[in-house]
Amino acid sequence: MTTTPKRPTSVFEQVAVSRNLGALARYAGFLVVVILLFSGIFQTIMSQIEGQSHSWVTAIYWTLVTMSTLGFGDIVFLSDTGRIFTLVVLLSGTVLLLVVLPFTFIRFFYAPWLETQIRQETPRSVKPGTSEHVILCRYDEVAKALIERLQASKIPYYVLEPDPKVAARLIDDGISAVTGELDATITYERLNLDDARLLVANHDDTTNANIVLTARETTGNGNINPTPVVGFAEHRDSIDILELAGCNHVLSPKIQLGRYLAERGSAGIDHTDVLGSIKGLRMGEIAARDTALVGCTIRQTALRTKTGASIVGMWQAGTLLPARPETTIQANSILVVLGVAEQLKKVDNLLNREEEKTDHPVLIIGGGTVGRAAARKLRENNVSVYLLEKDSNVCDRCVDLADRVIVGDANDSQNLDLAGFRQASSVLLTGKDDAVNIYLAVYCRRLRPDIRIVSRVARTRNVNAVHRAGADFAFSDASLAAESTISLIEGHDMVMLDQDIELFEVDVPRKLINTRLAESKISSITGLVVVGLDDGEQVTTAIDSSVSLQAGHKLVMLGTTEQRQVFARTFD
Repeated sequence: MTTTPKRPTSVFEQVAVSRNLGALARYAGFLVVVILLFSGIFQTIMSQIEGQSHSWVTAIYWTLVTMSTLGFGDIVFLSDTGRIFTLVVLLSGTVLLLVVLPFTFIRFFYAPWLETQIRQETPRSVKPGTSEHVILCRYDEVAKALIERLQASKIPYYVLEPDPKVAARLIDDGISAVTGELDATITYERLNLDDARLLVANHDDTTNANIVLTARETTGNGNINPTPVVGFAEHRDSIDILELAGCNHVLSPKIQLGRYLAERGSAGIDHTDVLGSIKGLRMGEIAARDTALVGCTIRQTALRTKTGASIVGMWQAGTLLPARPETTIQANSILVVLGVAEQLKKVDNLLNREEEKTDHPVLIIGGGTVGRAAARKLRENNVSVYLLEKDSNVCDRCVDLADRVIVGDANDSQNLDLAGFRQASSVLLTGKDDAVNIYLAVYCRRLRPDIRIVSRVARTRNVNAVHRAGADFAFSDASLAAESTISLIEGHDMVMLDQDIELFEVDVPRKLINTRLAESKISSITGLVVVGLDDGEQVTTAIDSSVSLQAGHKLVMLGTTEQRQVFARTFD
C-alpha cells in the first residue's frame, strides 16, 4: 500500500504561524502589564487610604482573583475609592479574561490548529488503482447536475477543490472530493489523470485554460492517448483559446442553451424536428396543430401502420405523457415520435409538411448571450425571429439577428404586441432572472393560452415553478452542460426532451429476464416510458406488453435521472 507524501509547509504558512504566535505573545504581554498596573494601584490604595500593608504577592493574588470574578472575599476595601477600583478591575477582568482571551485563543491558536488538522485529513489523492473516473474541477451547478447523472450511470467521480475546508464539507455531504492546487501537475498525478475517463474544466475561462495546460503537461510524457478534456467556455472568443490549450471538446453552456431553446421553440411546427438519435433510431417532435391528428386517439392515427414510426409520448401543457392508444391528441399537443430517417420523412409527407420558412415567427424576450444564440439558431432553421429587449444598447447587437427588434419592457402588453406576440407561434424567455421568467410565463400564458412557452432557468430547483407558471419547456445551462458531458462519456448523441428528461438505454436487469413487459411494471413503479427494445442487432419500437425481456437485450426508455435511480434501486 502506497502512502501519500506529506505536503511540505509553504513559506506563507510559516509566516502565518509566526504571525499568530506573535499576536498571542503580544496579548499575553498586555495582560501582564494590566495585572501589574492593577497590583500597583492596589498597593497604593491599601497603604494611603485603607491604612493596610500587603506584599506584592498578595497584590497580584487579589488582582487575579478579582479579574477572574472568583472573589474569595478574604481581602476587601472598606473605602468608596477602593470599592470603585474593585469594580474597574472586575469589569476589566470580565472583558480581558472571559471575552477577549477565549476569542484570541480560538482565533490565533485553535482555529489555525483545526485548519491544519482538516488540511492533513482531507484526501489529496485518489485511492491507488482508481481508473475510469471523471474529474470535476469545481463544485457548481453544472457539477451538481453532472454528479447525479454519473451516479445514475455508476461512473466514479472526484471533485477537485483547492480549499481543504470546502473539500471537507463536500465530503461530509457525501460528495467525493480531493483537495489540491488547480495549477500543479502533482495534483493531477495524485488524481490518476492518465487512468481517468474524462477531465472536466468547469471554472471560469482563464482558470480553465490554466487547468487544461497543466493537465496536458501532466499527461504529455509519452502518453499516446491522453485523457480527454472537456472545457466550458463562458465567452465565444474563449472557445478557440481552450481548443488551442488542449481541450478535446469545448462546450459553451449559454450558447448551447440558446440554441436548444430555439430548437424547442420551433420544434415540429412545420416538420418533424429531430432531437437526436440512438442506434440509428431518431427521436423527433411534431406539433399537432393544423393537422388531421387533432381530435384523434393515438390508435386512430395508425401512424405506425402508415409510416413505420411510433408515437412514444406526447407533450401536453408542459407534461410528458406516455403514448397510450386511447389518449386523445389536442390542438396544443406535441407528439414525440421514434423511427429511422425514412420513417420520419413519411410522417412529414403524410401530414403534408415541408421544410420551408415558417409563417409563424418566434418571439425572443431578452437579447443577452442566450437570446442572441437562440436567434442565430432560428435563422439557421429558416424561422422568422422577433426580439424584445428593454436595454437599447443590447438591442443594437441584435439588429442583424432578428427580423424585428423592439426596445421595451415585456411586462407591458403594448410592447408585446409591437414585438409580434399575437402572431408568434412560440415565445422564448431567455433572461437570467428566474423570478422574472416565472412572472412572464404566467403573463404570456394568460394573454395567449395557445402559445408555446420555452423558458430559461438559472437554478434547477426553479424548474417546477416555471412549469407551474405556464412554460411548456424549461432548461438550464447547467443541465444541458451535464447532459452534453454525459453524452460524450457514453459516446452517443444527446437526446434531451426537457429539463432532466432524456432518451437512454439500459441492460435488461437479471430480475426481469424472461419477464413480459406488462408483468415488469416498469412504468407504474418508476414512471419511465419504455419506447423500444434493442436486441443487439436493431432497435424495435413496435413492441407490446406481451414481449418477453431476454438477457443481452437493452431497454430504450424515456425519463428523468430520478426515475433512472428508482429503476436501478428496484430492479438491479
